[in-house]
Amino acid sequence: MSLNTSVSGINAAQSGLDVVSNDLANANTTAFKAGSARFGDIYPPAGSNSPGIGVKLQDIERNFAQGQLQTTSNPLDLAVQGKGFFIINHAGAQRYSRDGQFHLNPNNELVNAAGDAVMGYTINPSGAPAGVLSKLTVGTGNLQAKATGSIGVVPSLNQNDPAISSAFNQTNPNTYDESTSVVAYDSLGDANHVQLYFVKNQGSGTATSPDTWTVYAQPRDAQGNNVGSAANLTTLQFNGSGQLTGGSNATLNVNWGNGSGASAINFDFTGATLAAQQFAVNGITNDGYPPGQFNGATVAKDGTVNANYTNGQKVAMGKLAMAAFINEQGLSAVSNNEFVATRAAGQPAVNTPGVGLAGSIASGKLEQSNVNMSNSLVRLIQFQQTYQANTSAIQTDKQDVQRLMQI
Repeated sequence: MSLNTSVSGINAAQSGLDVVSNDLANANTTAFKAGSARFGDIYPPAGSNSPGIGVKLQDIERNFAQGQLQTTSNPLDLAVQGKGFFIINHAGAQRYSRDGQFHLNPNNELVNAAGDAVMGYTINPSGAPAGVLSKLTVGTGNLQAKATGSIGVVPSLNQNDPAISSAFNQTNPNTYDESTSVVAYDSLGDANHVQLYFVKNQGSGTATSPDTWTVYAQPRDAQGNNVGSAANLTTLQFNGSGQLTGGSNATLNVNWGNGSGASAINFDFTGATLAAQQFAVNGITNDGYPPGQFNGATVAKDGTVNANYTNGQKVAMGKLAMAAFINEQGLSAVSNNEFVATRAAGQPAVNTPGVGLAGSIASGKLEQSNVNMSNSLVRLIQFQQTYQANTSAIQTDKQDVQRLMQI
Protein backbone atom coordinates (compact mmCIF):
# COMPACT_ATOMS: atom_id res chain seq x y z
CA MET A 1 0.00 0.00 0.00
CA SER A 2 2.80 2.43 0.90
CA LEU A 3 4.41 1.69 -2.46
CA ASN A 4 1.28 2.85 -4.29
CA THR A 5 1.13 5.91 -2.05
CA SER A 6 4.70 6.87 -2.94
CA VAL A 7 4.04 6.29 -6.64
CA SER A 8 1.06 8.66 -6.46
CA GLY A 9 3.39 11.20 -4.82
CA ILE A 10 5.89 10.81 -7.63
CA ASN A 11 3.16 11.23 -10.24
CA ALA A 12 1.85 14.33 -8.47
CA ALA A 13 5.33 15.82 -8.18
CA GLN A 14 5.89 15.10 -11.88
CA SER A 15 2.63 16.88 -12.74
CA GLY A 16 3.74 19.85 -10.66
CA LEU A 17 7.12 19.86 -12.41
CA ASP A 18 5.34 19.73 -15.77
CA VAL A 19 3.19 22.75 -14.89
CA VAL A 20 6.11 24.81 -13.58
CA SER A 21 8.31 23.80 -16.53
CA ASN A 22 5.56 24.90 -18.91
CA ASP A 23 5.31 28.25 -17.11
CA LEU A 24 9.06 28.79 -17.31
CA ALA A 25 9.11 27.78 -20.98
CA ASN A 26 6.41 30.41 -21.69
CA ALA A 27 7.83 33.19 -19.54
CA ASN A 28 8.28 35.27 -22.72
CA THR A 29 5.11 34.13 -24.49
CA THR A 30 2.70 36.97 -25.23
CA ALA A 31 -0.29 37.04 -22.85
CA PHE A 32 0.56 33.62 -21.41
CA LYS A 33 -1.28 32.86 -18.17
CA ALA A 34 0.67 30.98 -15.51
CA GLY A 35 -0.74 27.74 -14.13
CA SER A 36 -0.78 26.18 -10.69
CA ALA A 37 -1.19 22.46 -10.05
CA ARG A 38 -3.94 21.80 -7.51
CA PHE A 39 -3.82 18.51 -5.62
CA GLY A 40 -6.23 16.49 -3.52
CA ASP A 41 -5.51 13.74 -1.03
CA ILE A 42 -6.86 10.21 -1.44
CA TYR A 43 -8.41 8.11 1.33
CA PRO A 44 -9.85 4.60 1.11
CA PRO A 45 -13.62 4.26 1.46
CA ALA A 46 -13.13 2.57 4.86
CA GLY A 47 -13.39 4.25 8.24
CA SER A 48 -12.07 7.69 9.07
CA ASN A 49 -9.15 6.23 10.97
CA SER A 50 -7.69 4.69 7.81
CA PRO A 51 -4.42 6.24 6.66
CA GLY A 52 -4.31 8.20 3.43
CA ILE A 53 -3.31 6.30 0.30
CA GLY A 54 -1.78 9.13 -1.73
CA VAL A 55 -2.45 12.22 -3.76
CA LYS A 56 -4.00 13.08 -7.10
CA LEU A 57 -3.92 16.05 -9.47
CA GLN A 58 -7.32 17.72 -9.25
CA ASP A 59 -6.87 20.47 -11.81
CA ILE A 60 -4.54 23.14 -13.16
CA GLU A 61 -5.65 26.60 -12.11
CA ARG A 62 -4.85 29.55 -14.38
CA ASN A 63 -3.79 32.95 -13.13
CA PHE A 64 -5.79 35.34 -15.32
CA ALA A 65 -4.31 38.49 -13.79
CA GLN A 66 -3.27 41.01 -16.42
CA GLY A 67 0.39 40.96 -17.39
CA GLN A 68 2.46 44.08 -17.92
CA LEU A 69 2.05 45.93 -21.23
CA GLN A 70 5.00 46.34 -23.57
CA THR A 71 5.07 49.01 -26.28
CA THR A 72 5.78 47.82 -29.82
CA SER A 73 6.18 49.50 -33.20
CA ASN A 74 3.14 47.77 -34.73
CA PRO A 75 -0.14 49.72 -34.39
CA LEU A 76 -2.04 46.45 -34.87
CA ASP A 77 -0.45 44.92 -31.77
CA LEU A 78 -3.28 45.13 -29.25
CA ALA A 79 -3.54 44.55 -25.53
CA VAL A 80 -6.66 44.21 -23.39
CA GLN A 81 -6.72 46.53 -20.40
CA GLY A 82 -9.05 44.85 -17.96
CA LYS A 83 -11.14 41.74 -18.40
CA GLY A 84 -12.10 39.98 -21.59
CA PHE A 85 -10.71 38.02 -24.52
CA PHE A 86 -10.37 38.59 -28.24
CA ILE A 87 -12.65 36.28 -30.23
CA ILE A 88 -10.75 34.19 -32.79
CA ASN A 89 -12.21 32.13 -35.63
CA HIS A 90 -10.28 28.87 -35.79
CA ALA A 91 -11.51 26.59 -38.57
CA GLY A 92 -15.05 27.87 -38.06
CA ALA A 93 -15.02 27.48 -34.27
CA GLN A 94 -14.69 30.28 -31.75
CA ARG A 95 -11.63 30.48 -29.57
CA TYR A 96 -10.65 33.12 -27.06
CA SER A 97 -7.29 34.78 -26.53
CA ARG A 98 -5.51 37.68 -24.83
CA ASP A 99 -2.71 37.55 -27.41
CA GLY A 100 -3.11 40.60 -29.65
CA GLN A 101 -0.31 40.02 -32.17
CA PHE A 102 -2.45 40.96 -35.17
CA HIS A 103 -1.81 41.90 -38.79
CA LEU A 104 -3.61 42.10 -42.14
CA ASN A 105 -3.47 39.01 -44.36
CA PRO A 106 -3.43 39.16 -48.20
CA ASN A 107 -7.25 39.38 -48.13
CA ASN A 108 -7.00 42.48 -45.90
CA GLU A 109 -8.53 40.55 -42.99
CA LEU A 110 -7.37 41.18 -39.44
CA VAL A 111 -5.75 37.92 -38.29
CA ASN A 112 -3.57 36.69 -35.44
CA ALA A 113 -0.05 35.28 -35.67
CA ALA A 114 -1.46 31.84 -36.57
CA GLY A 115 -3.49 33.31 -39.45
CA ASP A 116 -6.88 32.91 -37.75
CA ALA A 117 -9.41 35.70 -38.24
CA VAL A 118 -10.18 38.18 -35.48
CA MET A 119 -13.92 38.61 -35.05
CA GLY A 120 -15.92 41.79 -34.74
CA TYR A 121 -18.84 43.76 -36.11
CA THR A 122 -19.53 46.00 -39.05
CA ILE A 123 -20.63 49.48 -38.01
CA ASN A 124 -23.50 51.67 -39.16
CA PRO A 125 -23.11 55.34 -40.21
CA SER A 126 -23.44 56.47 -36.59
CA GLY A 127 -20.45 54.32 -35.59
CA ALA A 128 -22.47 51.78 -33.61
CA PRO A 129 -21.80 48.04 -34.11
CA ALA A 130 -24.30 46.26 -36.34
CA GLY A 131 -25.05 42.78 -37.61
CA VAL A 132 -23.59 39.53 -36.34
CA LEU A 133 -20.03 38.53 -35.52
CA SER A 134 -17.91 38.38 -38.66
CA LYS A 135 -14.35 38.69 -39.87
CA LEU A 136 -12.92 42.22 -39.82
CA THR A 137 -11.79 43.43 -43.23
CA VAL A 138 -9.91 46.69 -43.86
CA GLY A 139 -10.24 48.38 -47.24
CA THR A 140 -6.82 49.34 -48.60
CA GLY A 141 -7.86 51.21 -51.74
CA ASN A 142 -7.54 54.94 -52.31
CA LEU A 143 -9.95 57.37 -50.67
CA GLN A 144 -11.77 59.66 -53.08
CA ALA A 145 -11.74 63.41 -52.57
CA LYS A 146 -14.66 65.08 -50.85
CA ALA A 147 -15.71 68.56 -51.93
CA THR A 148 -15.94 71.09 -49.13
CA GLY A 149 -19.55 71.65 -48.18
CA SER A 150 -19.10 73.41 -44.85
CA ILE A 151 -16.44 75.69 -43.39
CA GLY A 152 -16.42 76.94 -39.84
CA VAL A 153 -14.51 80.14 -39.05
CA VAL A 154 -14.22 81.63 -35.54
CA PRO A 155 -12.76 85.14 -35.86
CA SER A 156 -11.90 87.49 -33.01
CA LEU A 157 -12.55 90.98 -34.40
CA ASN A 158 -10.93 94.16 -33.07
CA GLN A 159 -13.43 96.72 -31.79
CA ASN A 160 -10.80 99.43 -32.23
CA ASP A 161 -10.46 98.89 -35.99
CA PRO A 162 -11.70 101.94 -37.93
CA ALA A 163 -15.12 101.97 -39.55
CA ILE A 164 -14.91 101.95 -43.37
CA SER A 165 -17.06 104.26 -45.49
CA SER A 166 -15.44 103.56 -48.88
CA ALA A 167 -16.82 100.93 -51.23
CA PHE A 168 -15.10 97.54 -50.84
CA ASN A 169 -12.24 96.85 -53.23
CA GLN A 170 -10.10 93.82 -52.47
CA THR A 171 -7.09 95.44 -54.18
CA ASN A 172 -7.29 98.42 -51.84
CA PRO A 173 -6.41 97.60 -48.19
CA ASN A 174 -8.01 100.85 -47.10
CA THR A 175 -11.45 99.42 -47.93
CA TYR A 176 -11.35 96.57 -45.43
CA ASP A 177 -10.06 96.05 -41.90
CA GLU A 178 -8.95 92.42 -41.72
CA SER A 179 -8.45 89.47 -44.03
CA THR A 180 -7.82 85.72 -43.80
CA SER A 181 -7.83 82.73 -46.15
CA VAL A 182 -9.48 79.31 -45.87
CA VAL A 183 -9.06 76.19 -48.02
CA ALA A 184 -12.00 74.91 -50.07
CA TYR A 185 -11.61 71.54 -51.82
CA ASP A 186 -13.49 70.94 -55.05
CA SER A 187 -14.91 67.59 -56.20
CA LEU A 188 -11.58 66.69 -57.85
CA GLY A 189 -9.66 67.32 -54.65
CA ASP A 190 -7.91 70.54 -55.68
CA ALA A 191 -7.08 72.78 -52.73
CA ASN A 192 -8.71 76.05 -53.75
CA HIS A 193 -8.99 79.02 -51.39
CA VAL A 194 -11.55 81.56 -50.31
CA GLN A 195 -10.17 84.89 -49.16
CA LEU A 196 -12.37 86.46 -46.49
CA TYR A 197 -12.42 90.23 -45.90
CA PHE A 198 -13.92 91.80 -42.77
CA VAL A 199 -15.21 95.38 -42.98
CA LYS A 200 -16.37 97.34 -39.93
CA ASN A 201 -19.42 99.26 -41.10
CA GLN A 202 -19.74 103.03 -40.76
CA GLY A 203 -22.04 104.07 -37.93
CA SER A 204 -21.96 100.71 -36.11
CA GLY A 205 -21.18 100.38 -32.45
CA THR A 206 -23.20 103.42 -31.33
CA ALA A 207 -25.84 103.57 -28.63
CA THR A 208 -28.56 103.21 -31.25
CA SER A 209 -26.83 100.90 -33.73
CA PRO A 210 -25.30 97.48 -33.03
CA ASP A 211 -21.80 96.60 -34.14
CA THR A 212 -21.96 95.20 -37.66
CA TRP A 213 -19.22 93.83 -39.88
CA THR A 214 -19.66 92.91 -43.53
CA VAL A 215 -17.83 89.82 -44.73
CA TYR A 216 -16.79 89.55 -48.38
CA ALA A 217 -15.59 86.31 -49.98
CA GLN A 218 -13.28 86.00 -52.98
CA PRO A 219 -12.84 82.43 -54.37
CA ARG A 220 -9.39 81.61 -55.78
CA ASP A 221 -8.30 78.49 -57.62
CA ALA A 222 -5.37 76.29 -56.61
CA GLN A 223 -2.98 78.54 -58.56
CA GLY A 224 -4.14 81.65 -56.69
CA ASN A 225 -6.19 83.14 -59.54
CA ASN A 226 -9.48 84.86 -58.71
CA VAL A 227 -12.57 82.87 -59.67
CA GLY A 228 -15.33 85.35 -60.44
CA SER A 229 -15.70 88.46 -58.33
CA ALA A 230 -15.85 88.93 -54.60
CA ALA A 231 -19.26 88.25 -53.07
CA ASN A 232 -20.97 89.99 -50.18
CA LEU A 233 -21.17 86.89 -48.00
CA THR A 234 -22.91 88.05 -44.79
CA THR A 235 -23.13 90.78 -42.17
CA LEU A 236 -22.08 89.83 -38.64
CA GLN A 237 -23.96 91.53 -35.82
CA PHE A 238 -22.68 91.82 -32.24
CA ASN A 239 -24.30 92.98 -29.02
CA GLY A 240 -22.77 95.31 -26.45
CA SER A 241 -20.91 92.38 -24.87
CA GLY A 242 -19.21 91.50 -28.14
CA GLN A 243 -21.24 88.33 -28.67
CA LEU A 244 -22.45 87.36 -32.13
CA THR A 245 -26.21 87.84 -32.48
CA GLY A 246 -26.79 87.56 -36.23
CA GLY A 247 -25.35 86.68 -39.62
CA SER A 248 -23.55 83.54 -38.45
CA ASN A 249 -24.45 81.42 -41.49
CA ALA A 250 -24.17 82.10 -45.23
CA THR A 251 -23.69 80.13 -48.45
CA LEU A 252 -21.13 80.81 -51.17
CA ASN A 253 -21.80 79.29 -54.60
CA VAL A 254 -18.70 78.75 -56.72
CA ASN A 255 -18.01 77.29 -60.16
CA TRP A 256 -14.29 76.66 -60.05
CA GLY A 257 -13.94 76.37 -63.82
CA ASN A 258 -11.51 73.43 -63.75
CA GLY A 259 -13.89 70.64 -64.69
CA SER A 260 -14.96 69.95 -61.13
CA GLY A 261 -18.54 70.17 -59.96
CA ALA A 262 -19.96 73.45 -58.71
CA SER A 263 -19.63 74.04 -54.98
CA ALA A 264 -22.17 75.36 -52.49
CA ILE A 265 -20.14 76.11 -49.37
CA ASN A 266 -21.87 76.92 -46.11
CA PHE A 267 -19.88 79.30 -43.92
CA ASP A 268 -20.52 79.19 -40.19
CA PHE A 269 -19.14 82.03 -38.04
CA THR A 270 -20.63 80.76 -34.78
CA GLY A 271 -18.37 81.72 -31.89
CA ALA A 272 -17.10 84.95 -33.46
CA THR A 273 -16.34 87.66 -30.89
CA LEU A 274 -15.77 91.41 -30.86
CA ALA A 275 -13.54 93.10 -28.27
CA ALA A 276 -10.60 95.43 -27.84
CA GLN A 277 -8.16 92.80 -29.04
CA GLN A 278 -5.89 91.98 -31.93
CA PHE A 279 -7.58 90.31 -34.88
CA ALA A 280 -7.16 86.53 -34.81
CA VAL A 281 -8.80 83.38 -36.13
CA ASN A 282 -9.38 81.01 -33.23
CA GLY A 283 -10.51 78.02 -35.23
CA ILE A 284 -11.21 76.72 -38.73
CA THR A 285 -13.06 73.53 -39.63
CA ASN A 286 -13.47 72.03 -43.08
CA ASP A 287 -15.48 68.93 -44.00
CA GLY A 288 -13.70 68.47 -47.35
CA TYR A 289 -10.41 66.77 -48.18
CA PRO A 290 -8.22 65.80 -51.13
CA PRO A 291 -7.83 62.19 -52.33
CA GLY A 292 -5.63 59.95 -50.20
CA GLN A 293 -3.82 56.64 -50.35
CA PHE A 294 -4.12 53.91 -47.73
CA ASN A 295 -1.50 54.46 -45.06
CA GLY A 296 -2.15 51.62 -42.63
CA ALA A 297 -4.74 50.55 -40.10
CA THR A 298 -5.07 51.44 -36.42
CA VAL A 299 -7.41 50.42 -33.61
CA ALA A 300 -8.96 52.89 -31.18
CA LYS A 301 -9.46 52.41 -27.45
CA ASP A 302 -13.09 51.41 -28.03
CA GLY A 303 -12.08 48.75 -30.57
CA THR A 304 -12.91 50.72 -33.72
CA VAL A 305 -10.70 49.52 -36.59
CA ASN A 306 -9.76 52.50 -38.77
CA ALA A 307 -8.19 52.71 -42.21
CA ASN A 308 -5.84 55.72 -42.32
CA TYR A 309 -4.98 57.72 -45.43
CA THR A 310 -2.21 60.06 -46.52
CA ASN A 311 -4.65 63.00 -46.57
CA GLY A 312 -5.08 62.74 -42.81
CA GLN A 313 -8.48 61.09 -42.97
CA LYS A 314 -9.50 57.86 -41.29
CA VAL A 315 -12.48 55.67 -42.06
CA ALA A 316 -14.00 53.24 -39.56
CA MET A 317 -14.05 49.73 -40.99
CA GLY A 318 -15.48 47.77 -38.09
CA LYS A 319 -15.32 47.18 -34.37
CA LEU A 320 -13.61 44.45 -32.39
CA ALA A 321 -15.71 42.07 -30.32
CA MET A 322 -14.66 40.82 -26.90
CA ALA A 323 -15.91 37.98 -24.74
CA ALA A 324 -16.03 37.79 -20.95
CA PHE A 325 -16.83 34.75 -18.80
CA ILE A 326 -18.35 34.35 -15.34
CA ASN A 327 -15.88 31.54 -14.58
CA GLU A 328 -12.62 32.04 -16.42
CA GLN A 329 -11.19 28.98 -14.68
CA GLY A 330 -13.65 26.91 -16.66
CA LEU A 331 -11.87 27.76 -19.92
CA SER A 332 -9.77 25.01 -21.44
CA ALA A 333 -6.33 25.98 -22.75
CA VAL A 334 -5.30 24.96 -26.28
CA SER A 335 -2.31 25.86 -28.44
CA ASN A 336 -1.50 29.33 -29.83
CA ASN A 337 -2.31 31.15 -26.58
CA GLU A 338 -5.98 30.36 -26.99
CA PHE A 339 -8.79 28.93 -24.91
CA VAL A 340 -12.02 27.16 -25.72
CA ALA A 341 -15.20 27.57 -23.72
CA THR A 342 -16.61 24.72 -21.66
CA ARG A 343 -19.86 24.28 -19.77
CA ALA A 344 -18.01 25.18 -16.58
CA ALA A 345 -16.97 28.57 -18.01
CA GLY A 346 -20.55 29.54 -18.84
CA GLN A 347 -21.83 31.35 -21.91
CA PRO A 348 -19.58 34.19 -23.12
CA ALA A 349 -20.85 37.73 -22.65
CA VAL A 350 -19.95 39.31 -25.99
CA ASN A 351 -19.58 43.09 -26.18
CA THR A 352 -17.35 45.69 -27.78
CA PRO A 353 -14.35 47.04 -25.79
CA GLY A 354 -15.32 49.19 -22.84
CA VAL A 355 -18.90 47.88 -22.73
CA GLY A 356 -20.15 45.60 -19.96
CA LEU A 357 -17.39 43.42 -18.54
CA ALA A 358 -15.09 44.00 -21.51
CA GLY A 359 -11.92 46.01 -20.96
CA SER A 360 -10.54 48.67 -23.29
CA ILE A 361 -7.91 48.34 -26.02
CA ALA A 362 -4.34 49.60 -25.87
CA SER A 363 -3.00 49.94 -29.42
CA GLY A 364 0.67 49.41 -30.20
CA LYS A 365 1.12 47.34 -27.04
CA LEU A 366 1.24 43.65 -26.13
CA GLU A 367 0.41 42.00 -22.84
CA GLN A 368 3.34 40.10 -21.43
CA SER A 369 3.30 36.72 -19.69
CA ASN A 370 2.32 36.93 -16.02
CA VAL A 371 4.75 34.18 -15.01
CA ASN A 372 6.64 35.10 -11.85
CA MET A 373 10.12 33.69 -12.39
CA SER A 374 11.15 33.74 -8.72
CA ASN A 375 8.01 31.97 -7.52
CA SER A 376 8.26 29.44 -10.33
CA LEU A 377 11.85 28.55 -9.45
CA VAL A 378 10.89 28.08 -5.79
CA ARG A 379 8.03 25.79 -6.79
CA LEU A 380 10.36 23.91 -9.10
CA ILE A 381 12.68 23.12 -6.19
CA GLN A 382 9.75 22.12 -3.98
CA PHE A 383 8.39 19.65 -6.53
CA GLN A 384 11.88 18.29 -7.13
CA GLN A 385 12.32 17.68 -3.40
CA THR A 386 8.89 16.04 -3.25
CA TYR A 387 9.85 13.78 -6.13
CA GLN A 388 13.10 12.80 -4.45
CA ALA A 389 11.38 12.17 -1.09
CA ASN A 390 8.86 9.81 -2.65
CA THR A 391 11.67 8.07 -4.52
CA SER A 392 13.41 7.53 -1.19
CA ALA A 393 10.22 6.11 0.28
CA ILE A 394 10.03 3.62 -2.57
CA GLN A 395 13.65 2.64 -1.96
CA THR A 396 12.84 2.05 1.70
CA ASP A 397 9.85 -0.10 0.75
CA LYS A 398 12.07 -2.05 -1.62
CA GLN A 399 14.62 -2.75 1.14
CA ASP A 400 11.89 -3.86 3.54
CA VAL A 401 10.50 -6.28 0.98
CA GLN A 402 13.96 -7.71 0.32
CA ARG A 403 14.50 -8.31 4.06
CA LEU A 404 11.12 -9.93 4.30
CA MET A 405 11.95 -12.28 1.44
CA GLN A 406 15.15 -13.34 3.22
CA ILE A 407 13.35 -14.46 6.40
